[in-house]
Amino acid sequence: MNRSLVRGYSPLQLVLHWGIAALVLFQLVFGESMGEAQRAAARGTILTGTDATLATAHYWVGIAVLALVLLRLVLRLTRSVPAPMETAGRLAARLAGVAHAAFYVLLVVVPVTGLLAVYVSPEFGDIHEIGKPVFIVLIALHAAAALYHQFWLRDGTLRRMLVPGAP
Repeated sequence: MNRSLVRGYSPLQLVLHWGIAALVLFQLVFGESMGEAQRAAARGTILTGTDATLATAHYWVGIAVLALVLLRLVLRLTRSVPAPMETAGRLAARLAGVAHAAFYVLLVVVPVTGLLAVYVSPEFGDIHEIGKPVFIVLIALHAAAALYHQFWLRDGTLRRMLVPGAP
């Protein structure tokens, strides 16, 4: 589908965007319990109830992130997305494209390496853990760009991420 023909994001695209964002935030805040669970297993010690619950939640939320991002990718390929706002210029549009691609890569690679760490080798955990600081930097840049569009350029980019079909 031609990007110039797509008026705005669909309700499902927006729900997936914000839902995945909330799940990733949960993982970033509470993900340390999974590491504690692995250390406790290696030492043969008992995990606290809170850490056990949060480690289990981390596992299932990671699987949910992976499933939802795969759905989001299918939707992106079948429905497309609106063209970038031209107010920031070509360089900004290219940087946004690189940032979005990096998000998609992380949203697939981080859960997959987490699963590989559980089922194949704990060494994948080292790769998995690199995702946290990279996510934090990307999220900060993404939020800064959204605020720049909203308050400096005033071009409606943030509105497109909140209102289905907004141009």
